[in-house]
Amino acid sequence: MSVRDLLSAGISKLKAHGDEIAITGKRRGTVLAVAAQKGGVGKTTTSVNLGCAWAQNQTKVLVIDMDPQGHVTSSLRDNLRPGRTLISEILLAERPRDLMDAVVDTDIDGLSMTSADKQLADTDAQLATRVGREYILKAALANARSHFDVIILDCPPNLGNLTLNALVAADHVLVPCDMSILAFEGVADLIGTVQTVNLRLGQHLDVAGIVRTRVDGRTRQINDAIGGALADNYGQLLLDTVIPINSALAKSQAAGLSIYQFDRRSRGADAYLQLAIELENRLGLKATPHVDRGTRY
Repeated sequence: MSVRDLLSAGISKLKAHGDEIAITGKRRGTVLAVAAQKGGVGKTTTSVNLGCAWAQNQTKVLVIDMDPQGHVTSSLRDNLRPGRTLISEILLAERPRDLMDAVVDTDIDGLSMTSADKQLADTDAQLATRVGREYILKAALANARSHFDVIILDCPPNLGNLTLNALVAADHVLVPCDMSILAFEGVADLIGTVQTVNLRLGQHLDVAGIVRTRVDGRTRQINDAIGGALADNYGQLLLDTVIPINSALAKSQAAGLSIYQFDRRSRGADAYLQLAIELENRLGLKATPHVDRGTRY
């Protein structure tokens, strides 16, 4: 029985390996992994600002930093409150642990996070020795699903054990792709991995879409070439939204602020709002309002 079924049936406990993780909320969160084989394609920028865009829309969002580099935390450091438990402690615990222990609040209404964890670099290798290693994060997220509308997993830029855990835990995967041949080739590798996860591990992971990132309007020829190849190879998986190269996005990260705090009128801010709307419609996301903010978006 899935976590969604458990929540629907009103069962308050999820048993895993003989231990119990209490289900203490009433939401039915969707888990979205943001993953790319290649680094530098705007994966973390997308995770952070997509989460912030949804948080503006009365959506309760959790962003989980699965990357040992900790760029999610760095990008929002001016909003982050200190946490005591690290993701690596949750993943390497002898018995199942609740990921809610690692969740910290931010000063952005509706947005929570996990703290940066440099120990994740060692965790990836240590997971290789664990029985049922692919399902550890999925079990740990059971209670978090009941507290958030959307949980975003910012994956490392590789297909190691941390990314595999994220893919098994997720309902959907969003694939950022910049306008380079290496990023384009990486999309095929990642989608192949999704198919393998579904086939061999019995999952039902869905590709939410491929989003073009870091698009420079001055390089129209290569944009058309890569964009055309994405459309030809992946059809409806290619999202309409395009994320441009925008100095405000880089400056907001340097300042430790979301793009909506730094410059909500920028092209980057508008692009991530459009991405939030497109994904919301495509995935059928229905948020549970946590505060009255008035007009949507």
